[in-house]
Amino acid sequence: MARIESVCVYCGSSFGRDPAVVAGARRFGEILAHNGIRLVYGGGGVGLMGEVATAVALAGGRVTGIIPTFLVRAERAFRHTAEMIEVDGMHERKRLMFEKADAFVALPGGIGTLEELVEQLTWAQLGRHRKPILLANLGGFWDPFLDLVSHMQAAGFLPAERPLKILTADRIEDILPALQAAAGSESNVHDGDAAIARQM
Repeated sequence: MARIESVCVYCGSSFGRDPAVVAGARRFGEILAHNGIRLVYGGGGVGLMGEVATAVALAGGRVTGIIPTFLVRAERAFRHTAEMIEVDGMHERKRLMFEKADAFVALPGGIGTLEELVEQLTWAQLGRHRKPILLANLGGFWDPFLDLVSHMQAAGFLPAERPLKILTADRIEDILPALQAAAGSESNVHDGDAAIARQM
């Protein structure tokens, strides 16, 4: 994989309490559009999901939303120009999001965001894919999760022979360069024997 052409974004269906996170979600959508990179996401029109997708669409970018039928009403399916795919359930949604994306970015979010992120990390650790996975660590949101990963490693549950490769970025502007670098060279996301590779 030499170039990132589509990015799957996991994020909250709520806005959270930090206006800077909402602004960051919008900014990332604009960056994707301006760089000709397709957004793949959960198809909702609410919360951070809606902000990212709206920003991409309004900036002339391409959006693919994948949403289960039972969530269309709850998450108010996206109403701007987009490729919208309605599926039967969550497993099909996640499978299609994986297949259509070259990389994954987790913005702040709740249990659903965490579950999607952890699934991709699990598949990567098991050797099922090599697509870059990045935490948008806005305001240090993902620090507790990174601490937990370090704790798992120290406790011997993350073997050194199967390191967990996680990119992080504290600034929205750093996300895309980190993904492109990782796509070009696996060495850019592996820091010796460390479990976490941070790209600031």
